[in-house]
Amino acid sequence: MRIATWNVNSVRARLERLLPWLTETRPDVVCLQETKCVDEAFPREPIEELGYSIALSGQKTYNGVAILSKRPIEDVRCGFGMAEFDEEARVISATVDDVMLVNCYVVNGREVGHERYDYKLRWLGALREFLLAGFPMDEKVVVCGDFNITFDDRDVYDPERWRERILCSTPERETLAHVMDIGLADALRKHTDETGVFTWWDFRRRGFERGNRGLRIDHFLMSPPAFEACTAVDVDTDARAGAKPSDHAPVIATLA
Repeated sequence: MRIATWNVNSVRARLERLLPWLTETRPDVVCLQETKCVDEAFPREPIEELGYSIALSGQKTYNGVAILSKRPIEDVRCGFGMAEFDEEARVISATVDDVMLVNCYVVNGREVGHERYDYKLRWLGALREFLLAGFPMDEKVVVCGDFNITFDDRDVYDPERWRERILCSTPERETLAHVMDIGLADALRKHTDETGVFTWWDFRRRGFERGNRGLRIDHFLMSPPAFEACTAVDVDTDARAGAKPSDHAPVIATLA
């Protein structure tokens, strides 16, 4: 099974990029973030014509997550079931074959010390509770999406410039590590220890065009059975190039 995660930064604005990519790459499952539209406005028909079923949790203008799958999608759940966090469409979970899948768009946080930064840390705590309550680590559990956090300096093109800034601060990294201590592991690091593997590049600073000045903030976190089955994790940087791209590249994990 090939599972992709991609922050598309508006599914309707990026449809001319998404459809050819789905046709050429043909992942079995695709987890989208920042779809930025209500469910009724989601471009279902052209995606379904490519053989994908769709599960959605949409929101006007902001946020929004979706799961596309060539295989049956079961046990769909939107949100955590916690009122404080479910007003924003940031998480959708489902089962596809024997994989328990959680698609996340983690709060950005704006800047260290901002009220949204504190909300981000609490949101991650809610994610941990949600996973503990419903996702046994002896099953194949795959938690993926845009986490808006780097793990360490290998994930940052200029670590000194980003030191203790948003996306790279110690509290964010420690809180994400606390989520993972329930039994999850960073699947990409099973396959490479390299620096310079990035998934997001700032539009404003032309980080992609100016020589891979990016961050790795899109992740696959896997339970032990899923991690063992994972044979590859690849960043499709070609999908970040060209006209009208998202600021994120898709990441694809292969499970045997």
